[in-house]
Amino acid sequence: MSPYIAFALVIAVGLLACFAGAFRARAVDGGSIKAHSRPQYHGAWAMLLALLPATAFLIVWSIGSNAFIDKHVEQAVVNHSGESARIDSMMVKSLARAVRVLDKAPPATMAELSPLLAQKNITLAPNTVDYMIPIAVEANSLTRQLGWTGGLIALAIAGLGAVWGVRQVAVRQRARDKVERIMLGALFSASTIAILTTIGIVLSMLFQTIAFFGDVSPWSFLFGTVWDPRFAAAGSGGSQGQFGLIPLLAGTLYIAFVALLVAVPIGLMSAVYMAEYASSRVRSLVKPALELLAGIPTIVYGIFALVTLGPWLRDISAALAGGYPFIQAQSILTAGLVMGVMLIPVVSSLSDDIITAVPQAMRDGSLGLGATRSETVKRVILPAALPGIVGAVLLTASRAIGETMIVVLAAGVAANLTANPFEAMTTITVKIVNQLTGDLEFNSPQTLVAFALGITLFFVTLAMNVLALAIVRKYREQYE
Repeated sequence: MSPYIAFALVIAVGLLACFAGAFRARAVDGGSIKAHSRPQYHGAWAMLLALLPATAFLIVWSIGSNAFIDKHVEQAVVNHSGESARIDSMMVKSLARAVRVLDKAPPATMAELSPLLAQKNITLAPNTVDYMIPIAVEANSLTRQLGWTGGLIALAIAGLGAVWGVRQVAVRQRARDKVERIMLGALFSASTIAILTTIGIVLSMLFQTIAFFGDVSPWSFLFGTVWDPRFAAAGSGGSQGQFGLIPLLAGTLYIAFVALLVAVPIGLMSAVYMAEYASSRVRSLVKPALELLAGIPTIVYGIFALVTLGPWLRDISAALAGGYPFIQAQSILTAGLVMGVMLIPVVSSLSDDIITAVPQAMRDGSLGLGATRSETVKRVILPAALPGIVGAVLLTASRAIGETMIVVLAAGVAANLTANPFEAMTTITVKIVNQLTGDLEFNSPQTLVAFALGITLFFVTLAMNVLALAIVRKYREQYE
């Protein structure tokens, strides 16, 4: 029995327990004593007693069964070959999955089995040999036996839980309290996922970063001005190159700054117009149209910059300079302009919500004192919304810092250190992609540097997000 089928049957038992518990709760409620919980809570408690233990058992049984079968296959391979052969064990498990689709017992040789699998568009590793077939068949048989055993035990547990939950139904049974405690635990578990995910992300990069700093000095990485990670084969003693972070960090912040110069004024002015001046009909048309920009994939923005905007800027500069362009097709300006257009909906949407949240009494008071609409916006609404707008800008900046595809196509991959916005630069995210592309050896500084770059970028964006949230929290405390 497949674990999925077993889980579906357990859910069916849980639903039956829910209906039975609610029905029994209505039957025992005689009206002379006020019931503590409504019938649906009794049904929910019976369903939880049926579902939770059985589901937990299925998860543990599935993990244990897979581990047991893997160990059994590895031992069978070792007994045949006389030595540990992990790759052969993986081939046996792949073969076991392949022969499951056959309607009959597989033949004893690969020469006879391969045409049967080819009819079903299944290919195996070319070095799969005959002795693996009996091991694969035995693994499949063991999988079926463990599957049926675990499924039947899970159904038995679900049935016992359902019966126990239905028999607990009574007028003064505190089913609501029990259900709410379980739901509170589920909500708490869900709320910890973000924290655990953050910890997992940091730990996944931290250990590799420590290994990288074992070969490269942290000082030369953090304050180096040359990025030249020459690749050398692991253990060959070749040159490691130079891993200066400054050109990449400067390019990241420079391109994000240019993007904000485009996105913040346009987005903020559009937010002011939609929140203070536009009629409801115009707002219903303009706001969705503006937010369509947020739905365009970033690769499309990158292609637009590569084939349209970049060459256009280069040609314009060539026309102005007598045939010698001073703006490169791939440049900071090109990437910043396109990324700024992409970020306009982010700034506009956040700023619109913040401006709308300013109390109406402040507007009415300003207009009542004789101020015009524009004076009210400049002297009352924007100063009141300024902390929230600053937080929105910082959140937008963190979004710009993490962009990759636009930079790859619009700014190039050259790790230059320049202040000229008409030249090419690159960012941390682009170099992370470059270092993790191709044949990887996670024991060389050329690959491990990607983790150091990743954790650096993580802490930069984390600091900006924390600062933005602190500003927004202060704003909400003041004006809610």
